[in-house]
Amino acid sequence: MARRPRNAPAADRARPAPARRRRRRGGKPGLPLWRVFAALFVIGTLAAAALLVSVARDLPDTSSLAAVERSSTIAFLDHRGRLIARRGSAHGHEVAVADLPPFLVDAVLAVEDRRFYSHPGVDVIGLSRAMLANIRAGHIVQGGSTLTQQLAKNLFLSPERTWRRKLQEMMLAFWLESRFTKDEILELYLNRVYFGGGAYGIEAASLRYFGKPASEVSLGEAALLAGLLKAPSRYSPVNDASRAAARATVVLDLMMQTGRITEAERVAAASTPIRVSRGASSPGAQYFIDWIFPSVREIAGPSHGDLVVRTTLDVDAQRAAEAALEGVLADPARAAGVSEGALVSLAHDGSVRAMVGGRSYVRSQFNRAILASRQPGSAFKAFVYASAFEAGLSPDDVRDDRPVRVGDWEPQNYNDTYRGEMTLREAFARSSNSIAVQIAEETGRGHVARLTRRLGMESPMRADRSLALGAYEVTPLELAGAYTPFANGGYRVSPFGIISIETEAGDLLFETPPPADRRVLDARTVSRMQDLLRAVVVWGTGRNAAVPGLETGGKTGTTNDFRDAWFAGYGADVVTAIWTGNDDNAPSDHATGGGPPALIFSAYMQSAPHSGLASGHSRPAGDGPAIAPPVGDAETVATPAGREEPRDPIAAFLAGLGGPDSE
Repeated sequence: MARRPRNAPAADRARPAPARRRRRRGGKPGLPLWRVFAALFVIGTLAAAALLVSVARDLPDTSSLAAVERSSTIAFLDHRGRLIARRGSAHGHEVAVADLPPFLVDAVLAVEDRRFYSHPGVDVIGLSRAMLANIRAGHIVQGGSTLTQQLAKNLFLSPERTWRRKLQEMMLAFWLESRFTKDEILELYLNRVYFGGGAYGIEAASLRYFGKPASEVSLGEAALLAGLLKAPSRYSPVNDASRAAARATVVLDLMMQTGRITEAERVAAASTPIRVSRGASSPGAQYFIDWIFPSVREIAGPSHGDLVVRTTLDVDAQRAAEAALEGVLADPARAAGVSEGALVSLAHDGSVRAMVGGRSYVRSQFNRAILASRQPGSAFKAFVYASAFEAGLSPDDVRDDRPVRVGDWEPQNYNDTYRGEMTLREAFARSSNSIAVQIAEETGRGHVARLTRRLGMESPMRADRSLALGAYEVTPLELAGAYTPFANGGYRVSPFGIISIETEAGDLLFETPPPADRRVLDARTVSRMQDLLRAVVVWGTGRNAAVPGLETGGKTGTTNDFRDAWFAGYGADVVTAIWTGNDDNAPSDHATGGGPPALIFSAYMQSAPHSGLASGHSRPAGDGPAIAPPVGDAETVATPAGREEPRDPIAAFLAGLGGPDSE
């Protein structure tokens, strides 16, 4: 490198070298990387500590851990004293793990917490596995909570799913593990967890479902109880026996896979029938319990102790009603495009013997029997004809089935097809719209509306021109109550479900008074209406409702676009109203009142205890209608705009001998 001359100018000698000048411009060297991470760690630790302090500050009081909170229970019995259901927090006495069969404890741990005896309250392995599964699925498919965490949540926390609540759950789980032994934690869990059916705790659940203490359950029963913990209502044996059995088999498989039982023990348990308490074997009865439960609480007051409520329900009739409804609607050929139904069956004094609010209480608690208001269609014509008979007409009077006009309204039979002169009996049995409108106008719409009110119908209705065709909404319970005077001699009833309410000690708190004998139809009108109602079943649109060996009568009804189908009628000691349709009000596949509802009525009456047929003691049929059915006439069904459509007898035969396509 050339040296700078000694005689160079002073300015040149003072100028720094380029390299040194660049170093000085860079300033001090940056902080070492480890110091940055250390600072972030300290900040993160402080933030986490602050978060934990904040979460811990809101932790609930744990001082009442040892006390089991027990609310009052209400036992509901049918009219013969058989258990229907229990409501309230039914707790059994506390049991120790040492007093339970080892396989019962193993069954619970196999499905709830396999590493219960090895983790400190939070299972990192299980939590990691659940998180991985949820990430892969894109939504929550597994839970990573341990049995201790579930106990903490059940005892102290709300069911909300937030990160704050989850942190509190983990902190409480660590606290429980530090204060109690594993067996003590397991006892706290088993004595408090919910098993469905109002039963809290393993002892109450065993008594509820099997009628025996938990110390005496078999391996299969233990598997069934353990299977309930995932979803108590869904897997309850009283709601769905087949689903409960399948879930119990899954538990047995898990027990075998984890070495808790042998293959031979699994096979033996899976092949042994499990007997569930018969008094609790009618899941659809929960609709009825929901109906009367508010009245029980209102009558007894908020501070009542344990109660025993004797109801009007008949467990055997309830089972028959549920089986009949499901048996028809589960068959696509007979259901004809309807997915739901409801049934109410009343004794002649108005006491409810069966109430089915839908096909499955587990899937839907909406009680269609008392809450679903739908147009009754031609089922309303019974009130039109009763009004006509009060006004002096008789079943043998003749009217002309022809086009009619009321002001600017022209109700029509389907396709403008009319049959000419016919008796009122035939018009009713064939469900002629034309003649129904004619006699409503002759009698007076106001008279029809007043009679309907007198018989117990309370839904809003207008006495307009379409009243005769049932163009207003009713519930199955209302329709059954209003039809009852046709069967009981003309006396109005008010449907009821409670007979008495007593304390557990036997002190009577309430007793339903005997119904008042309030006659709303004279004997002549009742006799004439029974004549018409029998004609509908013997040779009219309700032939599918006939029951061999039993006198029955009723009326079919179908509404616009085949959206609603009804049958209301009587037989033996009960009056029954049945509705079928779709919850979204979608049209069916031409389902009519003479189809699914009539078929359900027939199946119900053949198996219900009040008919006498279920036990083999049939009753002789009545005299039937006063005249033979006309020959060669087509049956009718309701069609859009409330009209009646004639059905070709040959087509009806090919469709099933007057099956689902008859009104």
